[in-house]
Formats: sequence, structure tokens, C-alpha cells
Amino acid sequence: MMNSNLHPETLCIQAGYTPGNGDPRQIPIYQSTTFKYDTSEDMGRLFDLEADGYFYSRCGNPTCDAVARKIAALEGGTAAILTGSGQAATFFAVFNIASNGDHVVASSAIYGGSYNLFAVTMKRMGIECTFVSPDCTEEELNAAFRPNTKLVFGETIANPALSVLDIEMFAKAAHAHGVPLIVDNTFATPINCRPIEWGADIVTHSTTKYMDGHGVALGGVIVDSGKFDWTAYPEKYSGLCTPDESYHGVTYTERFGLAGAYITKCTAQLMRDFGSVQSPQSAFYLNLGLESLPLRMKQHCSNAQAIAEYLKGNEKVAWVKYCGLKGDKYYALAQKYLPNGSCGVISFGLKGGRSAAEVFMKHLKLGAIETHVADSRTCCLHPASTTHRQMSDAELDAAGVGADLIRLSCGLENAEDLIADLAQAIESV
Repeated sequence: MMNSNLHPETLCIQAGYTPGNGDPRQIPIYQSTTFKYDTSEDMGRLFDLEADGYFYSRCGNPTCDAVARKIAALEGGTAAILTGSGQAATFFAVFNIASNGDHVVASSAIYGGSYNLFAVTMKRMGIECTFVSPDCTEEELNAAFRPNTKLVFGETIANPALSVLDIEMFAKAAHAHGVPLIVDNTFATPINCRPIEWGADIVTHSTTKYMDGHGVALGGVIVDSGKFDWTAYPEKYSGLCTPDESYHGVTYTERFGLAGAYITKCTAQLMRDFGSVQSPQSAFYLNLGLESLPLRMKQHCSNAQAIAEYLKGNEKVAWVKYCGLKGDKYYALAQKYLPNGSCGVISFGLKGGRSAAEVFMKHLKLGAIETHVADSRTCCLHPASTTHRQMSDAELDAAGVGADLIRLSCGLENAEDLIADLAQAIESV
């Protein structure tokens, strides 16, 4: 693992892969499902987790591992695993330590797909979730815990509510109850926030977003800080602290220590059984995106700041949410956790509500209507009728997604051109 104390611009270029004499300078694409060995004993040691290497790309691939190492270095973690999507990363991160009969605490202001994962799908699997407001008090947060709580989950910057999580407060509560904090850091990226430095134990991303940056490859990643002491709660986290009979009786914390137990278990159990892998080709594209991530995030944030200020001054705009705006509800938290910029995503509403939003969306020219966010092209969405349409009005309100909310993801185009496009669409209302 490369020294994560290096600046992020350096890590984005150098971390994860160091070519030897005569090796390819760029990370090679190991486009192979299987790997050949001379003896069954050689392969057997891999199956017993007694040797490093690869035998089947569902359980590990050199290209994917190199990119995972780069992201772990960027986040200041000890180990990471790539997944086939951000949703897979969220599910694996939780299901790796929670199962039937367990309970989790989650911020209510999270991506609609994640909300549904917790509220509906995991509930069917026997995992209950208590949602708390990201603005809750310490007392309200602590009251949500139960004896069977296994983790706390939140998003650095919520999608699309754009609330900023008080990471330190949530980490303090989680640790007081003997559970880890998992933070989805997709919108901020490790360029603008490293949640582990604020007390988070596990970090996830939809790499499909800013990390990829070009909308070409689905993917996710889970990064472990290596700091949470699972062995302090052996009964609560028996899957990590007792022998895994489905994998030759290995005890992950004993064999791999705190630095590697969580990700190794995730690989040996969940990736083996669910197979939500990221392809080597997608990992290669992801790595290309990572190399320019620091530069792109500066432009995304610069554009978003200019556009948010324009929207705030437009008389037809009812409200604007962007934590970089002075007076925004989360401005103070953003100055603490995101002093160098937050993200390129803005939420706003027009006077006239849902109907005004629908007219506005029809007149956009540069801003494409997409479910996507956080790539080089500006895109726009009306979540209440698309990504969050499965949620009731009460759930929408709890998640901070009103019927009038428009989510604008500012790309890398010229800010003046983007503002002109918004102006003509707003004038059409």
C-alpha cells in the first residue's frame, strides 16, 4: 500500500500499481476469468487463503485489485474491494456484518435506491433499519440504537437532499454503542473529504460517478479503515471473530488482522456467493478517471458555486440548496468537513412547484435529462417522478426530496454557457 500521506494528486497518479523493469506503464487489463497453476497444491493454498494470488476473477483480479489499492490509499484505508455497482458496494458493506435478526441505524437523507435497500429489501432479509434525520441531536441519535444494532450508515453529502453529515457526531455515537460507522462518500470524493479522518470506519462509493467521471462504467468500492476493533465485540461480530466453516475454518481477524479481516471476509464470502464483480475493463476505465479526479473536482465545484449563486438571485427560483452558499443550512458543516469544495450537484425548486419543474425540464438544452450525476456532462433530474418515485410523500419529506426538487449536476462545460441554458429554461416557465 502506497503511503496515503502523499497528496491526493500524487496518489491519483501513482498509487495502486508500480511497474517493474520493462513492465507496462499503465495498469494492464487482465481480461481473463481464470488463472493457471502448475500443481493442485499451489491452487489449494489460494483456496485456503494461505497464499496471495488469483484463481478465478469473481474472487479477485489483478486489474481490479490495483485500482482498489489506489482508492484505499486515497481514502486513507488499509484494504478495499471493487464491486459491480455502488448499490452492490452499499449492500456488501452492510451485509458483511449484519444478517437476519440484526438492526442498523441510517440517516434518512440518503440516495433513494439506498433508502429502498434498507427499508424494503433488507427488511425482507430480516434486517431492520431505524432512520434518523441527519440533523438529529446526539440524544435523538443515541435513542435509535438497540442491543442488536450492528452499524450506522450515512452519506457525506446526501443525494439529492445535499445535507452534510456531521461525521464526527455520528461516529461518536456509533463507537459509544460498539458499532462501526459506514459513510458513502460518493459526492465528496476523497479529494474533498476523507471520512476516515473524521471517525468513519468504512467508506463506500459509487465509482460510476465522479471517480469514473465520464459515464462509461458502472462500479462501486468498499474501503476499510482497519481501525474498528471487531475483536472487542466477538459475539456481535462472530462472522469475523470465529471460524468460517464455509471457508476452511479460517478466522478472519486472526489470519488477516484488523487491517484485512473485513475486506477479506467480504471477498471470500459475499463476492464468492453473490458475484457482484467489477470487470477488469471497467476498472481500467475507472483508473483513467481517477488520474484526473483532482482537476475535475475543482471545475465541478467552481461551476456549481457560480450556478448556485445565479439561481439564488433569480426571482423565479423559490429556493436553492448548495452547501457552498453562505446562509445554506449546511454551510458551517461544509466549512468543517469540505473546506476546499463539496461537489457539483445542486438542488433547487422553482416557484410553481412540480408543474414549473416539468416545464423547466422540457426546455433544457445543454443539461441532459438523465438518472446519472457527477460526470463531465451537465445533467438534470426531477427525482420525485424518477429515482424516488417509489417513496411516499412522507418518505420524500423525510429524505428531503420534495415534489418540486430539481437536481442539477454541473459538468465541466463553461459556467457562462450553463447559466445561459438555465436562464432560458427558467424563462419558459
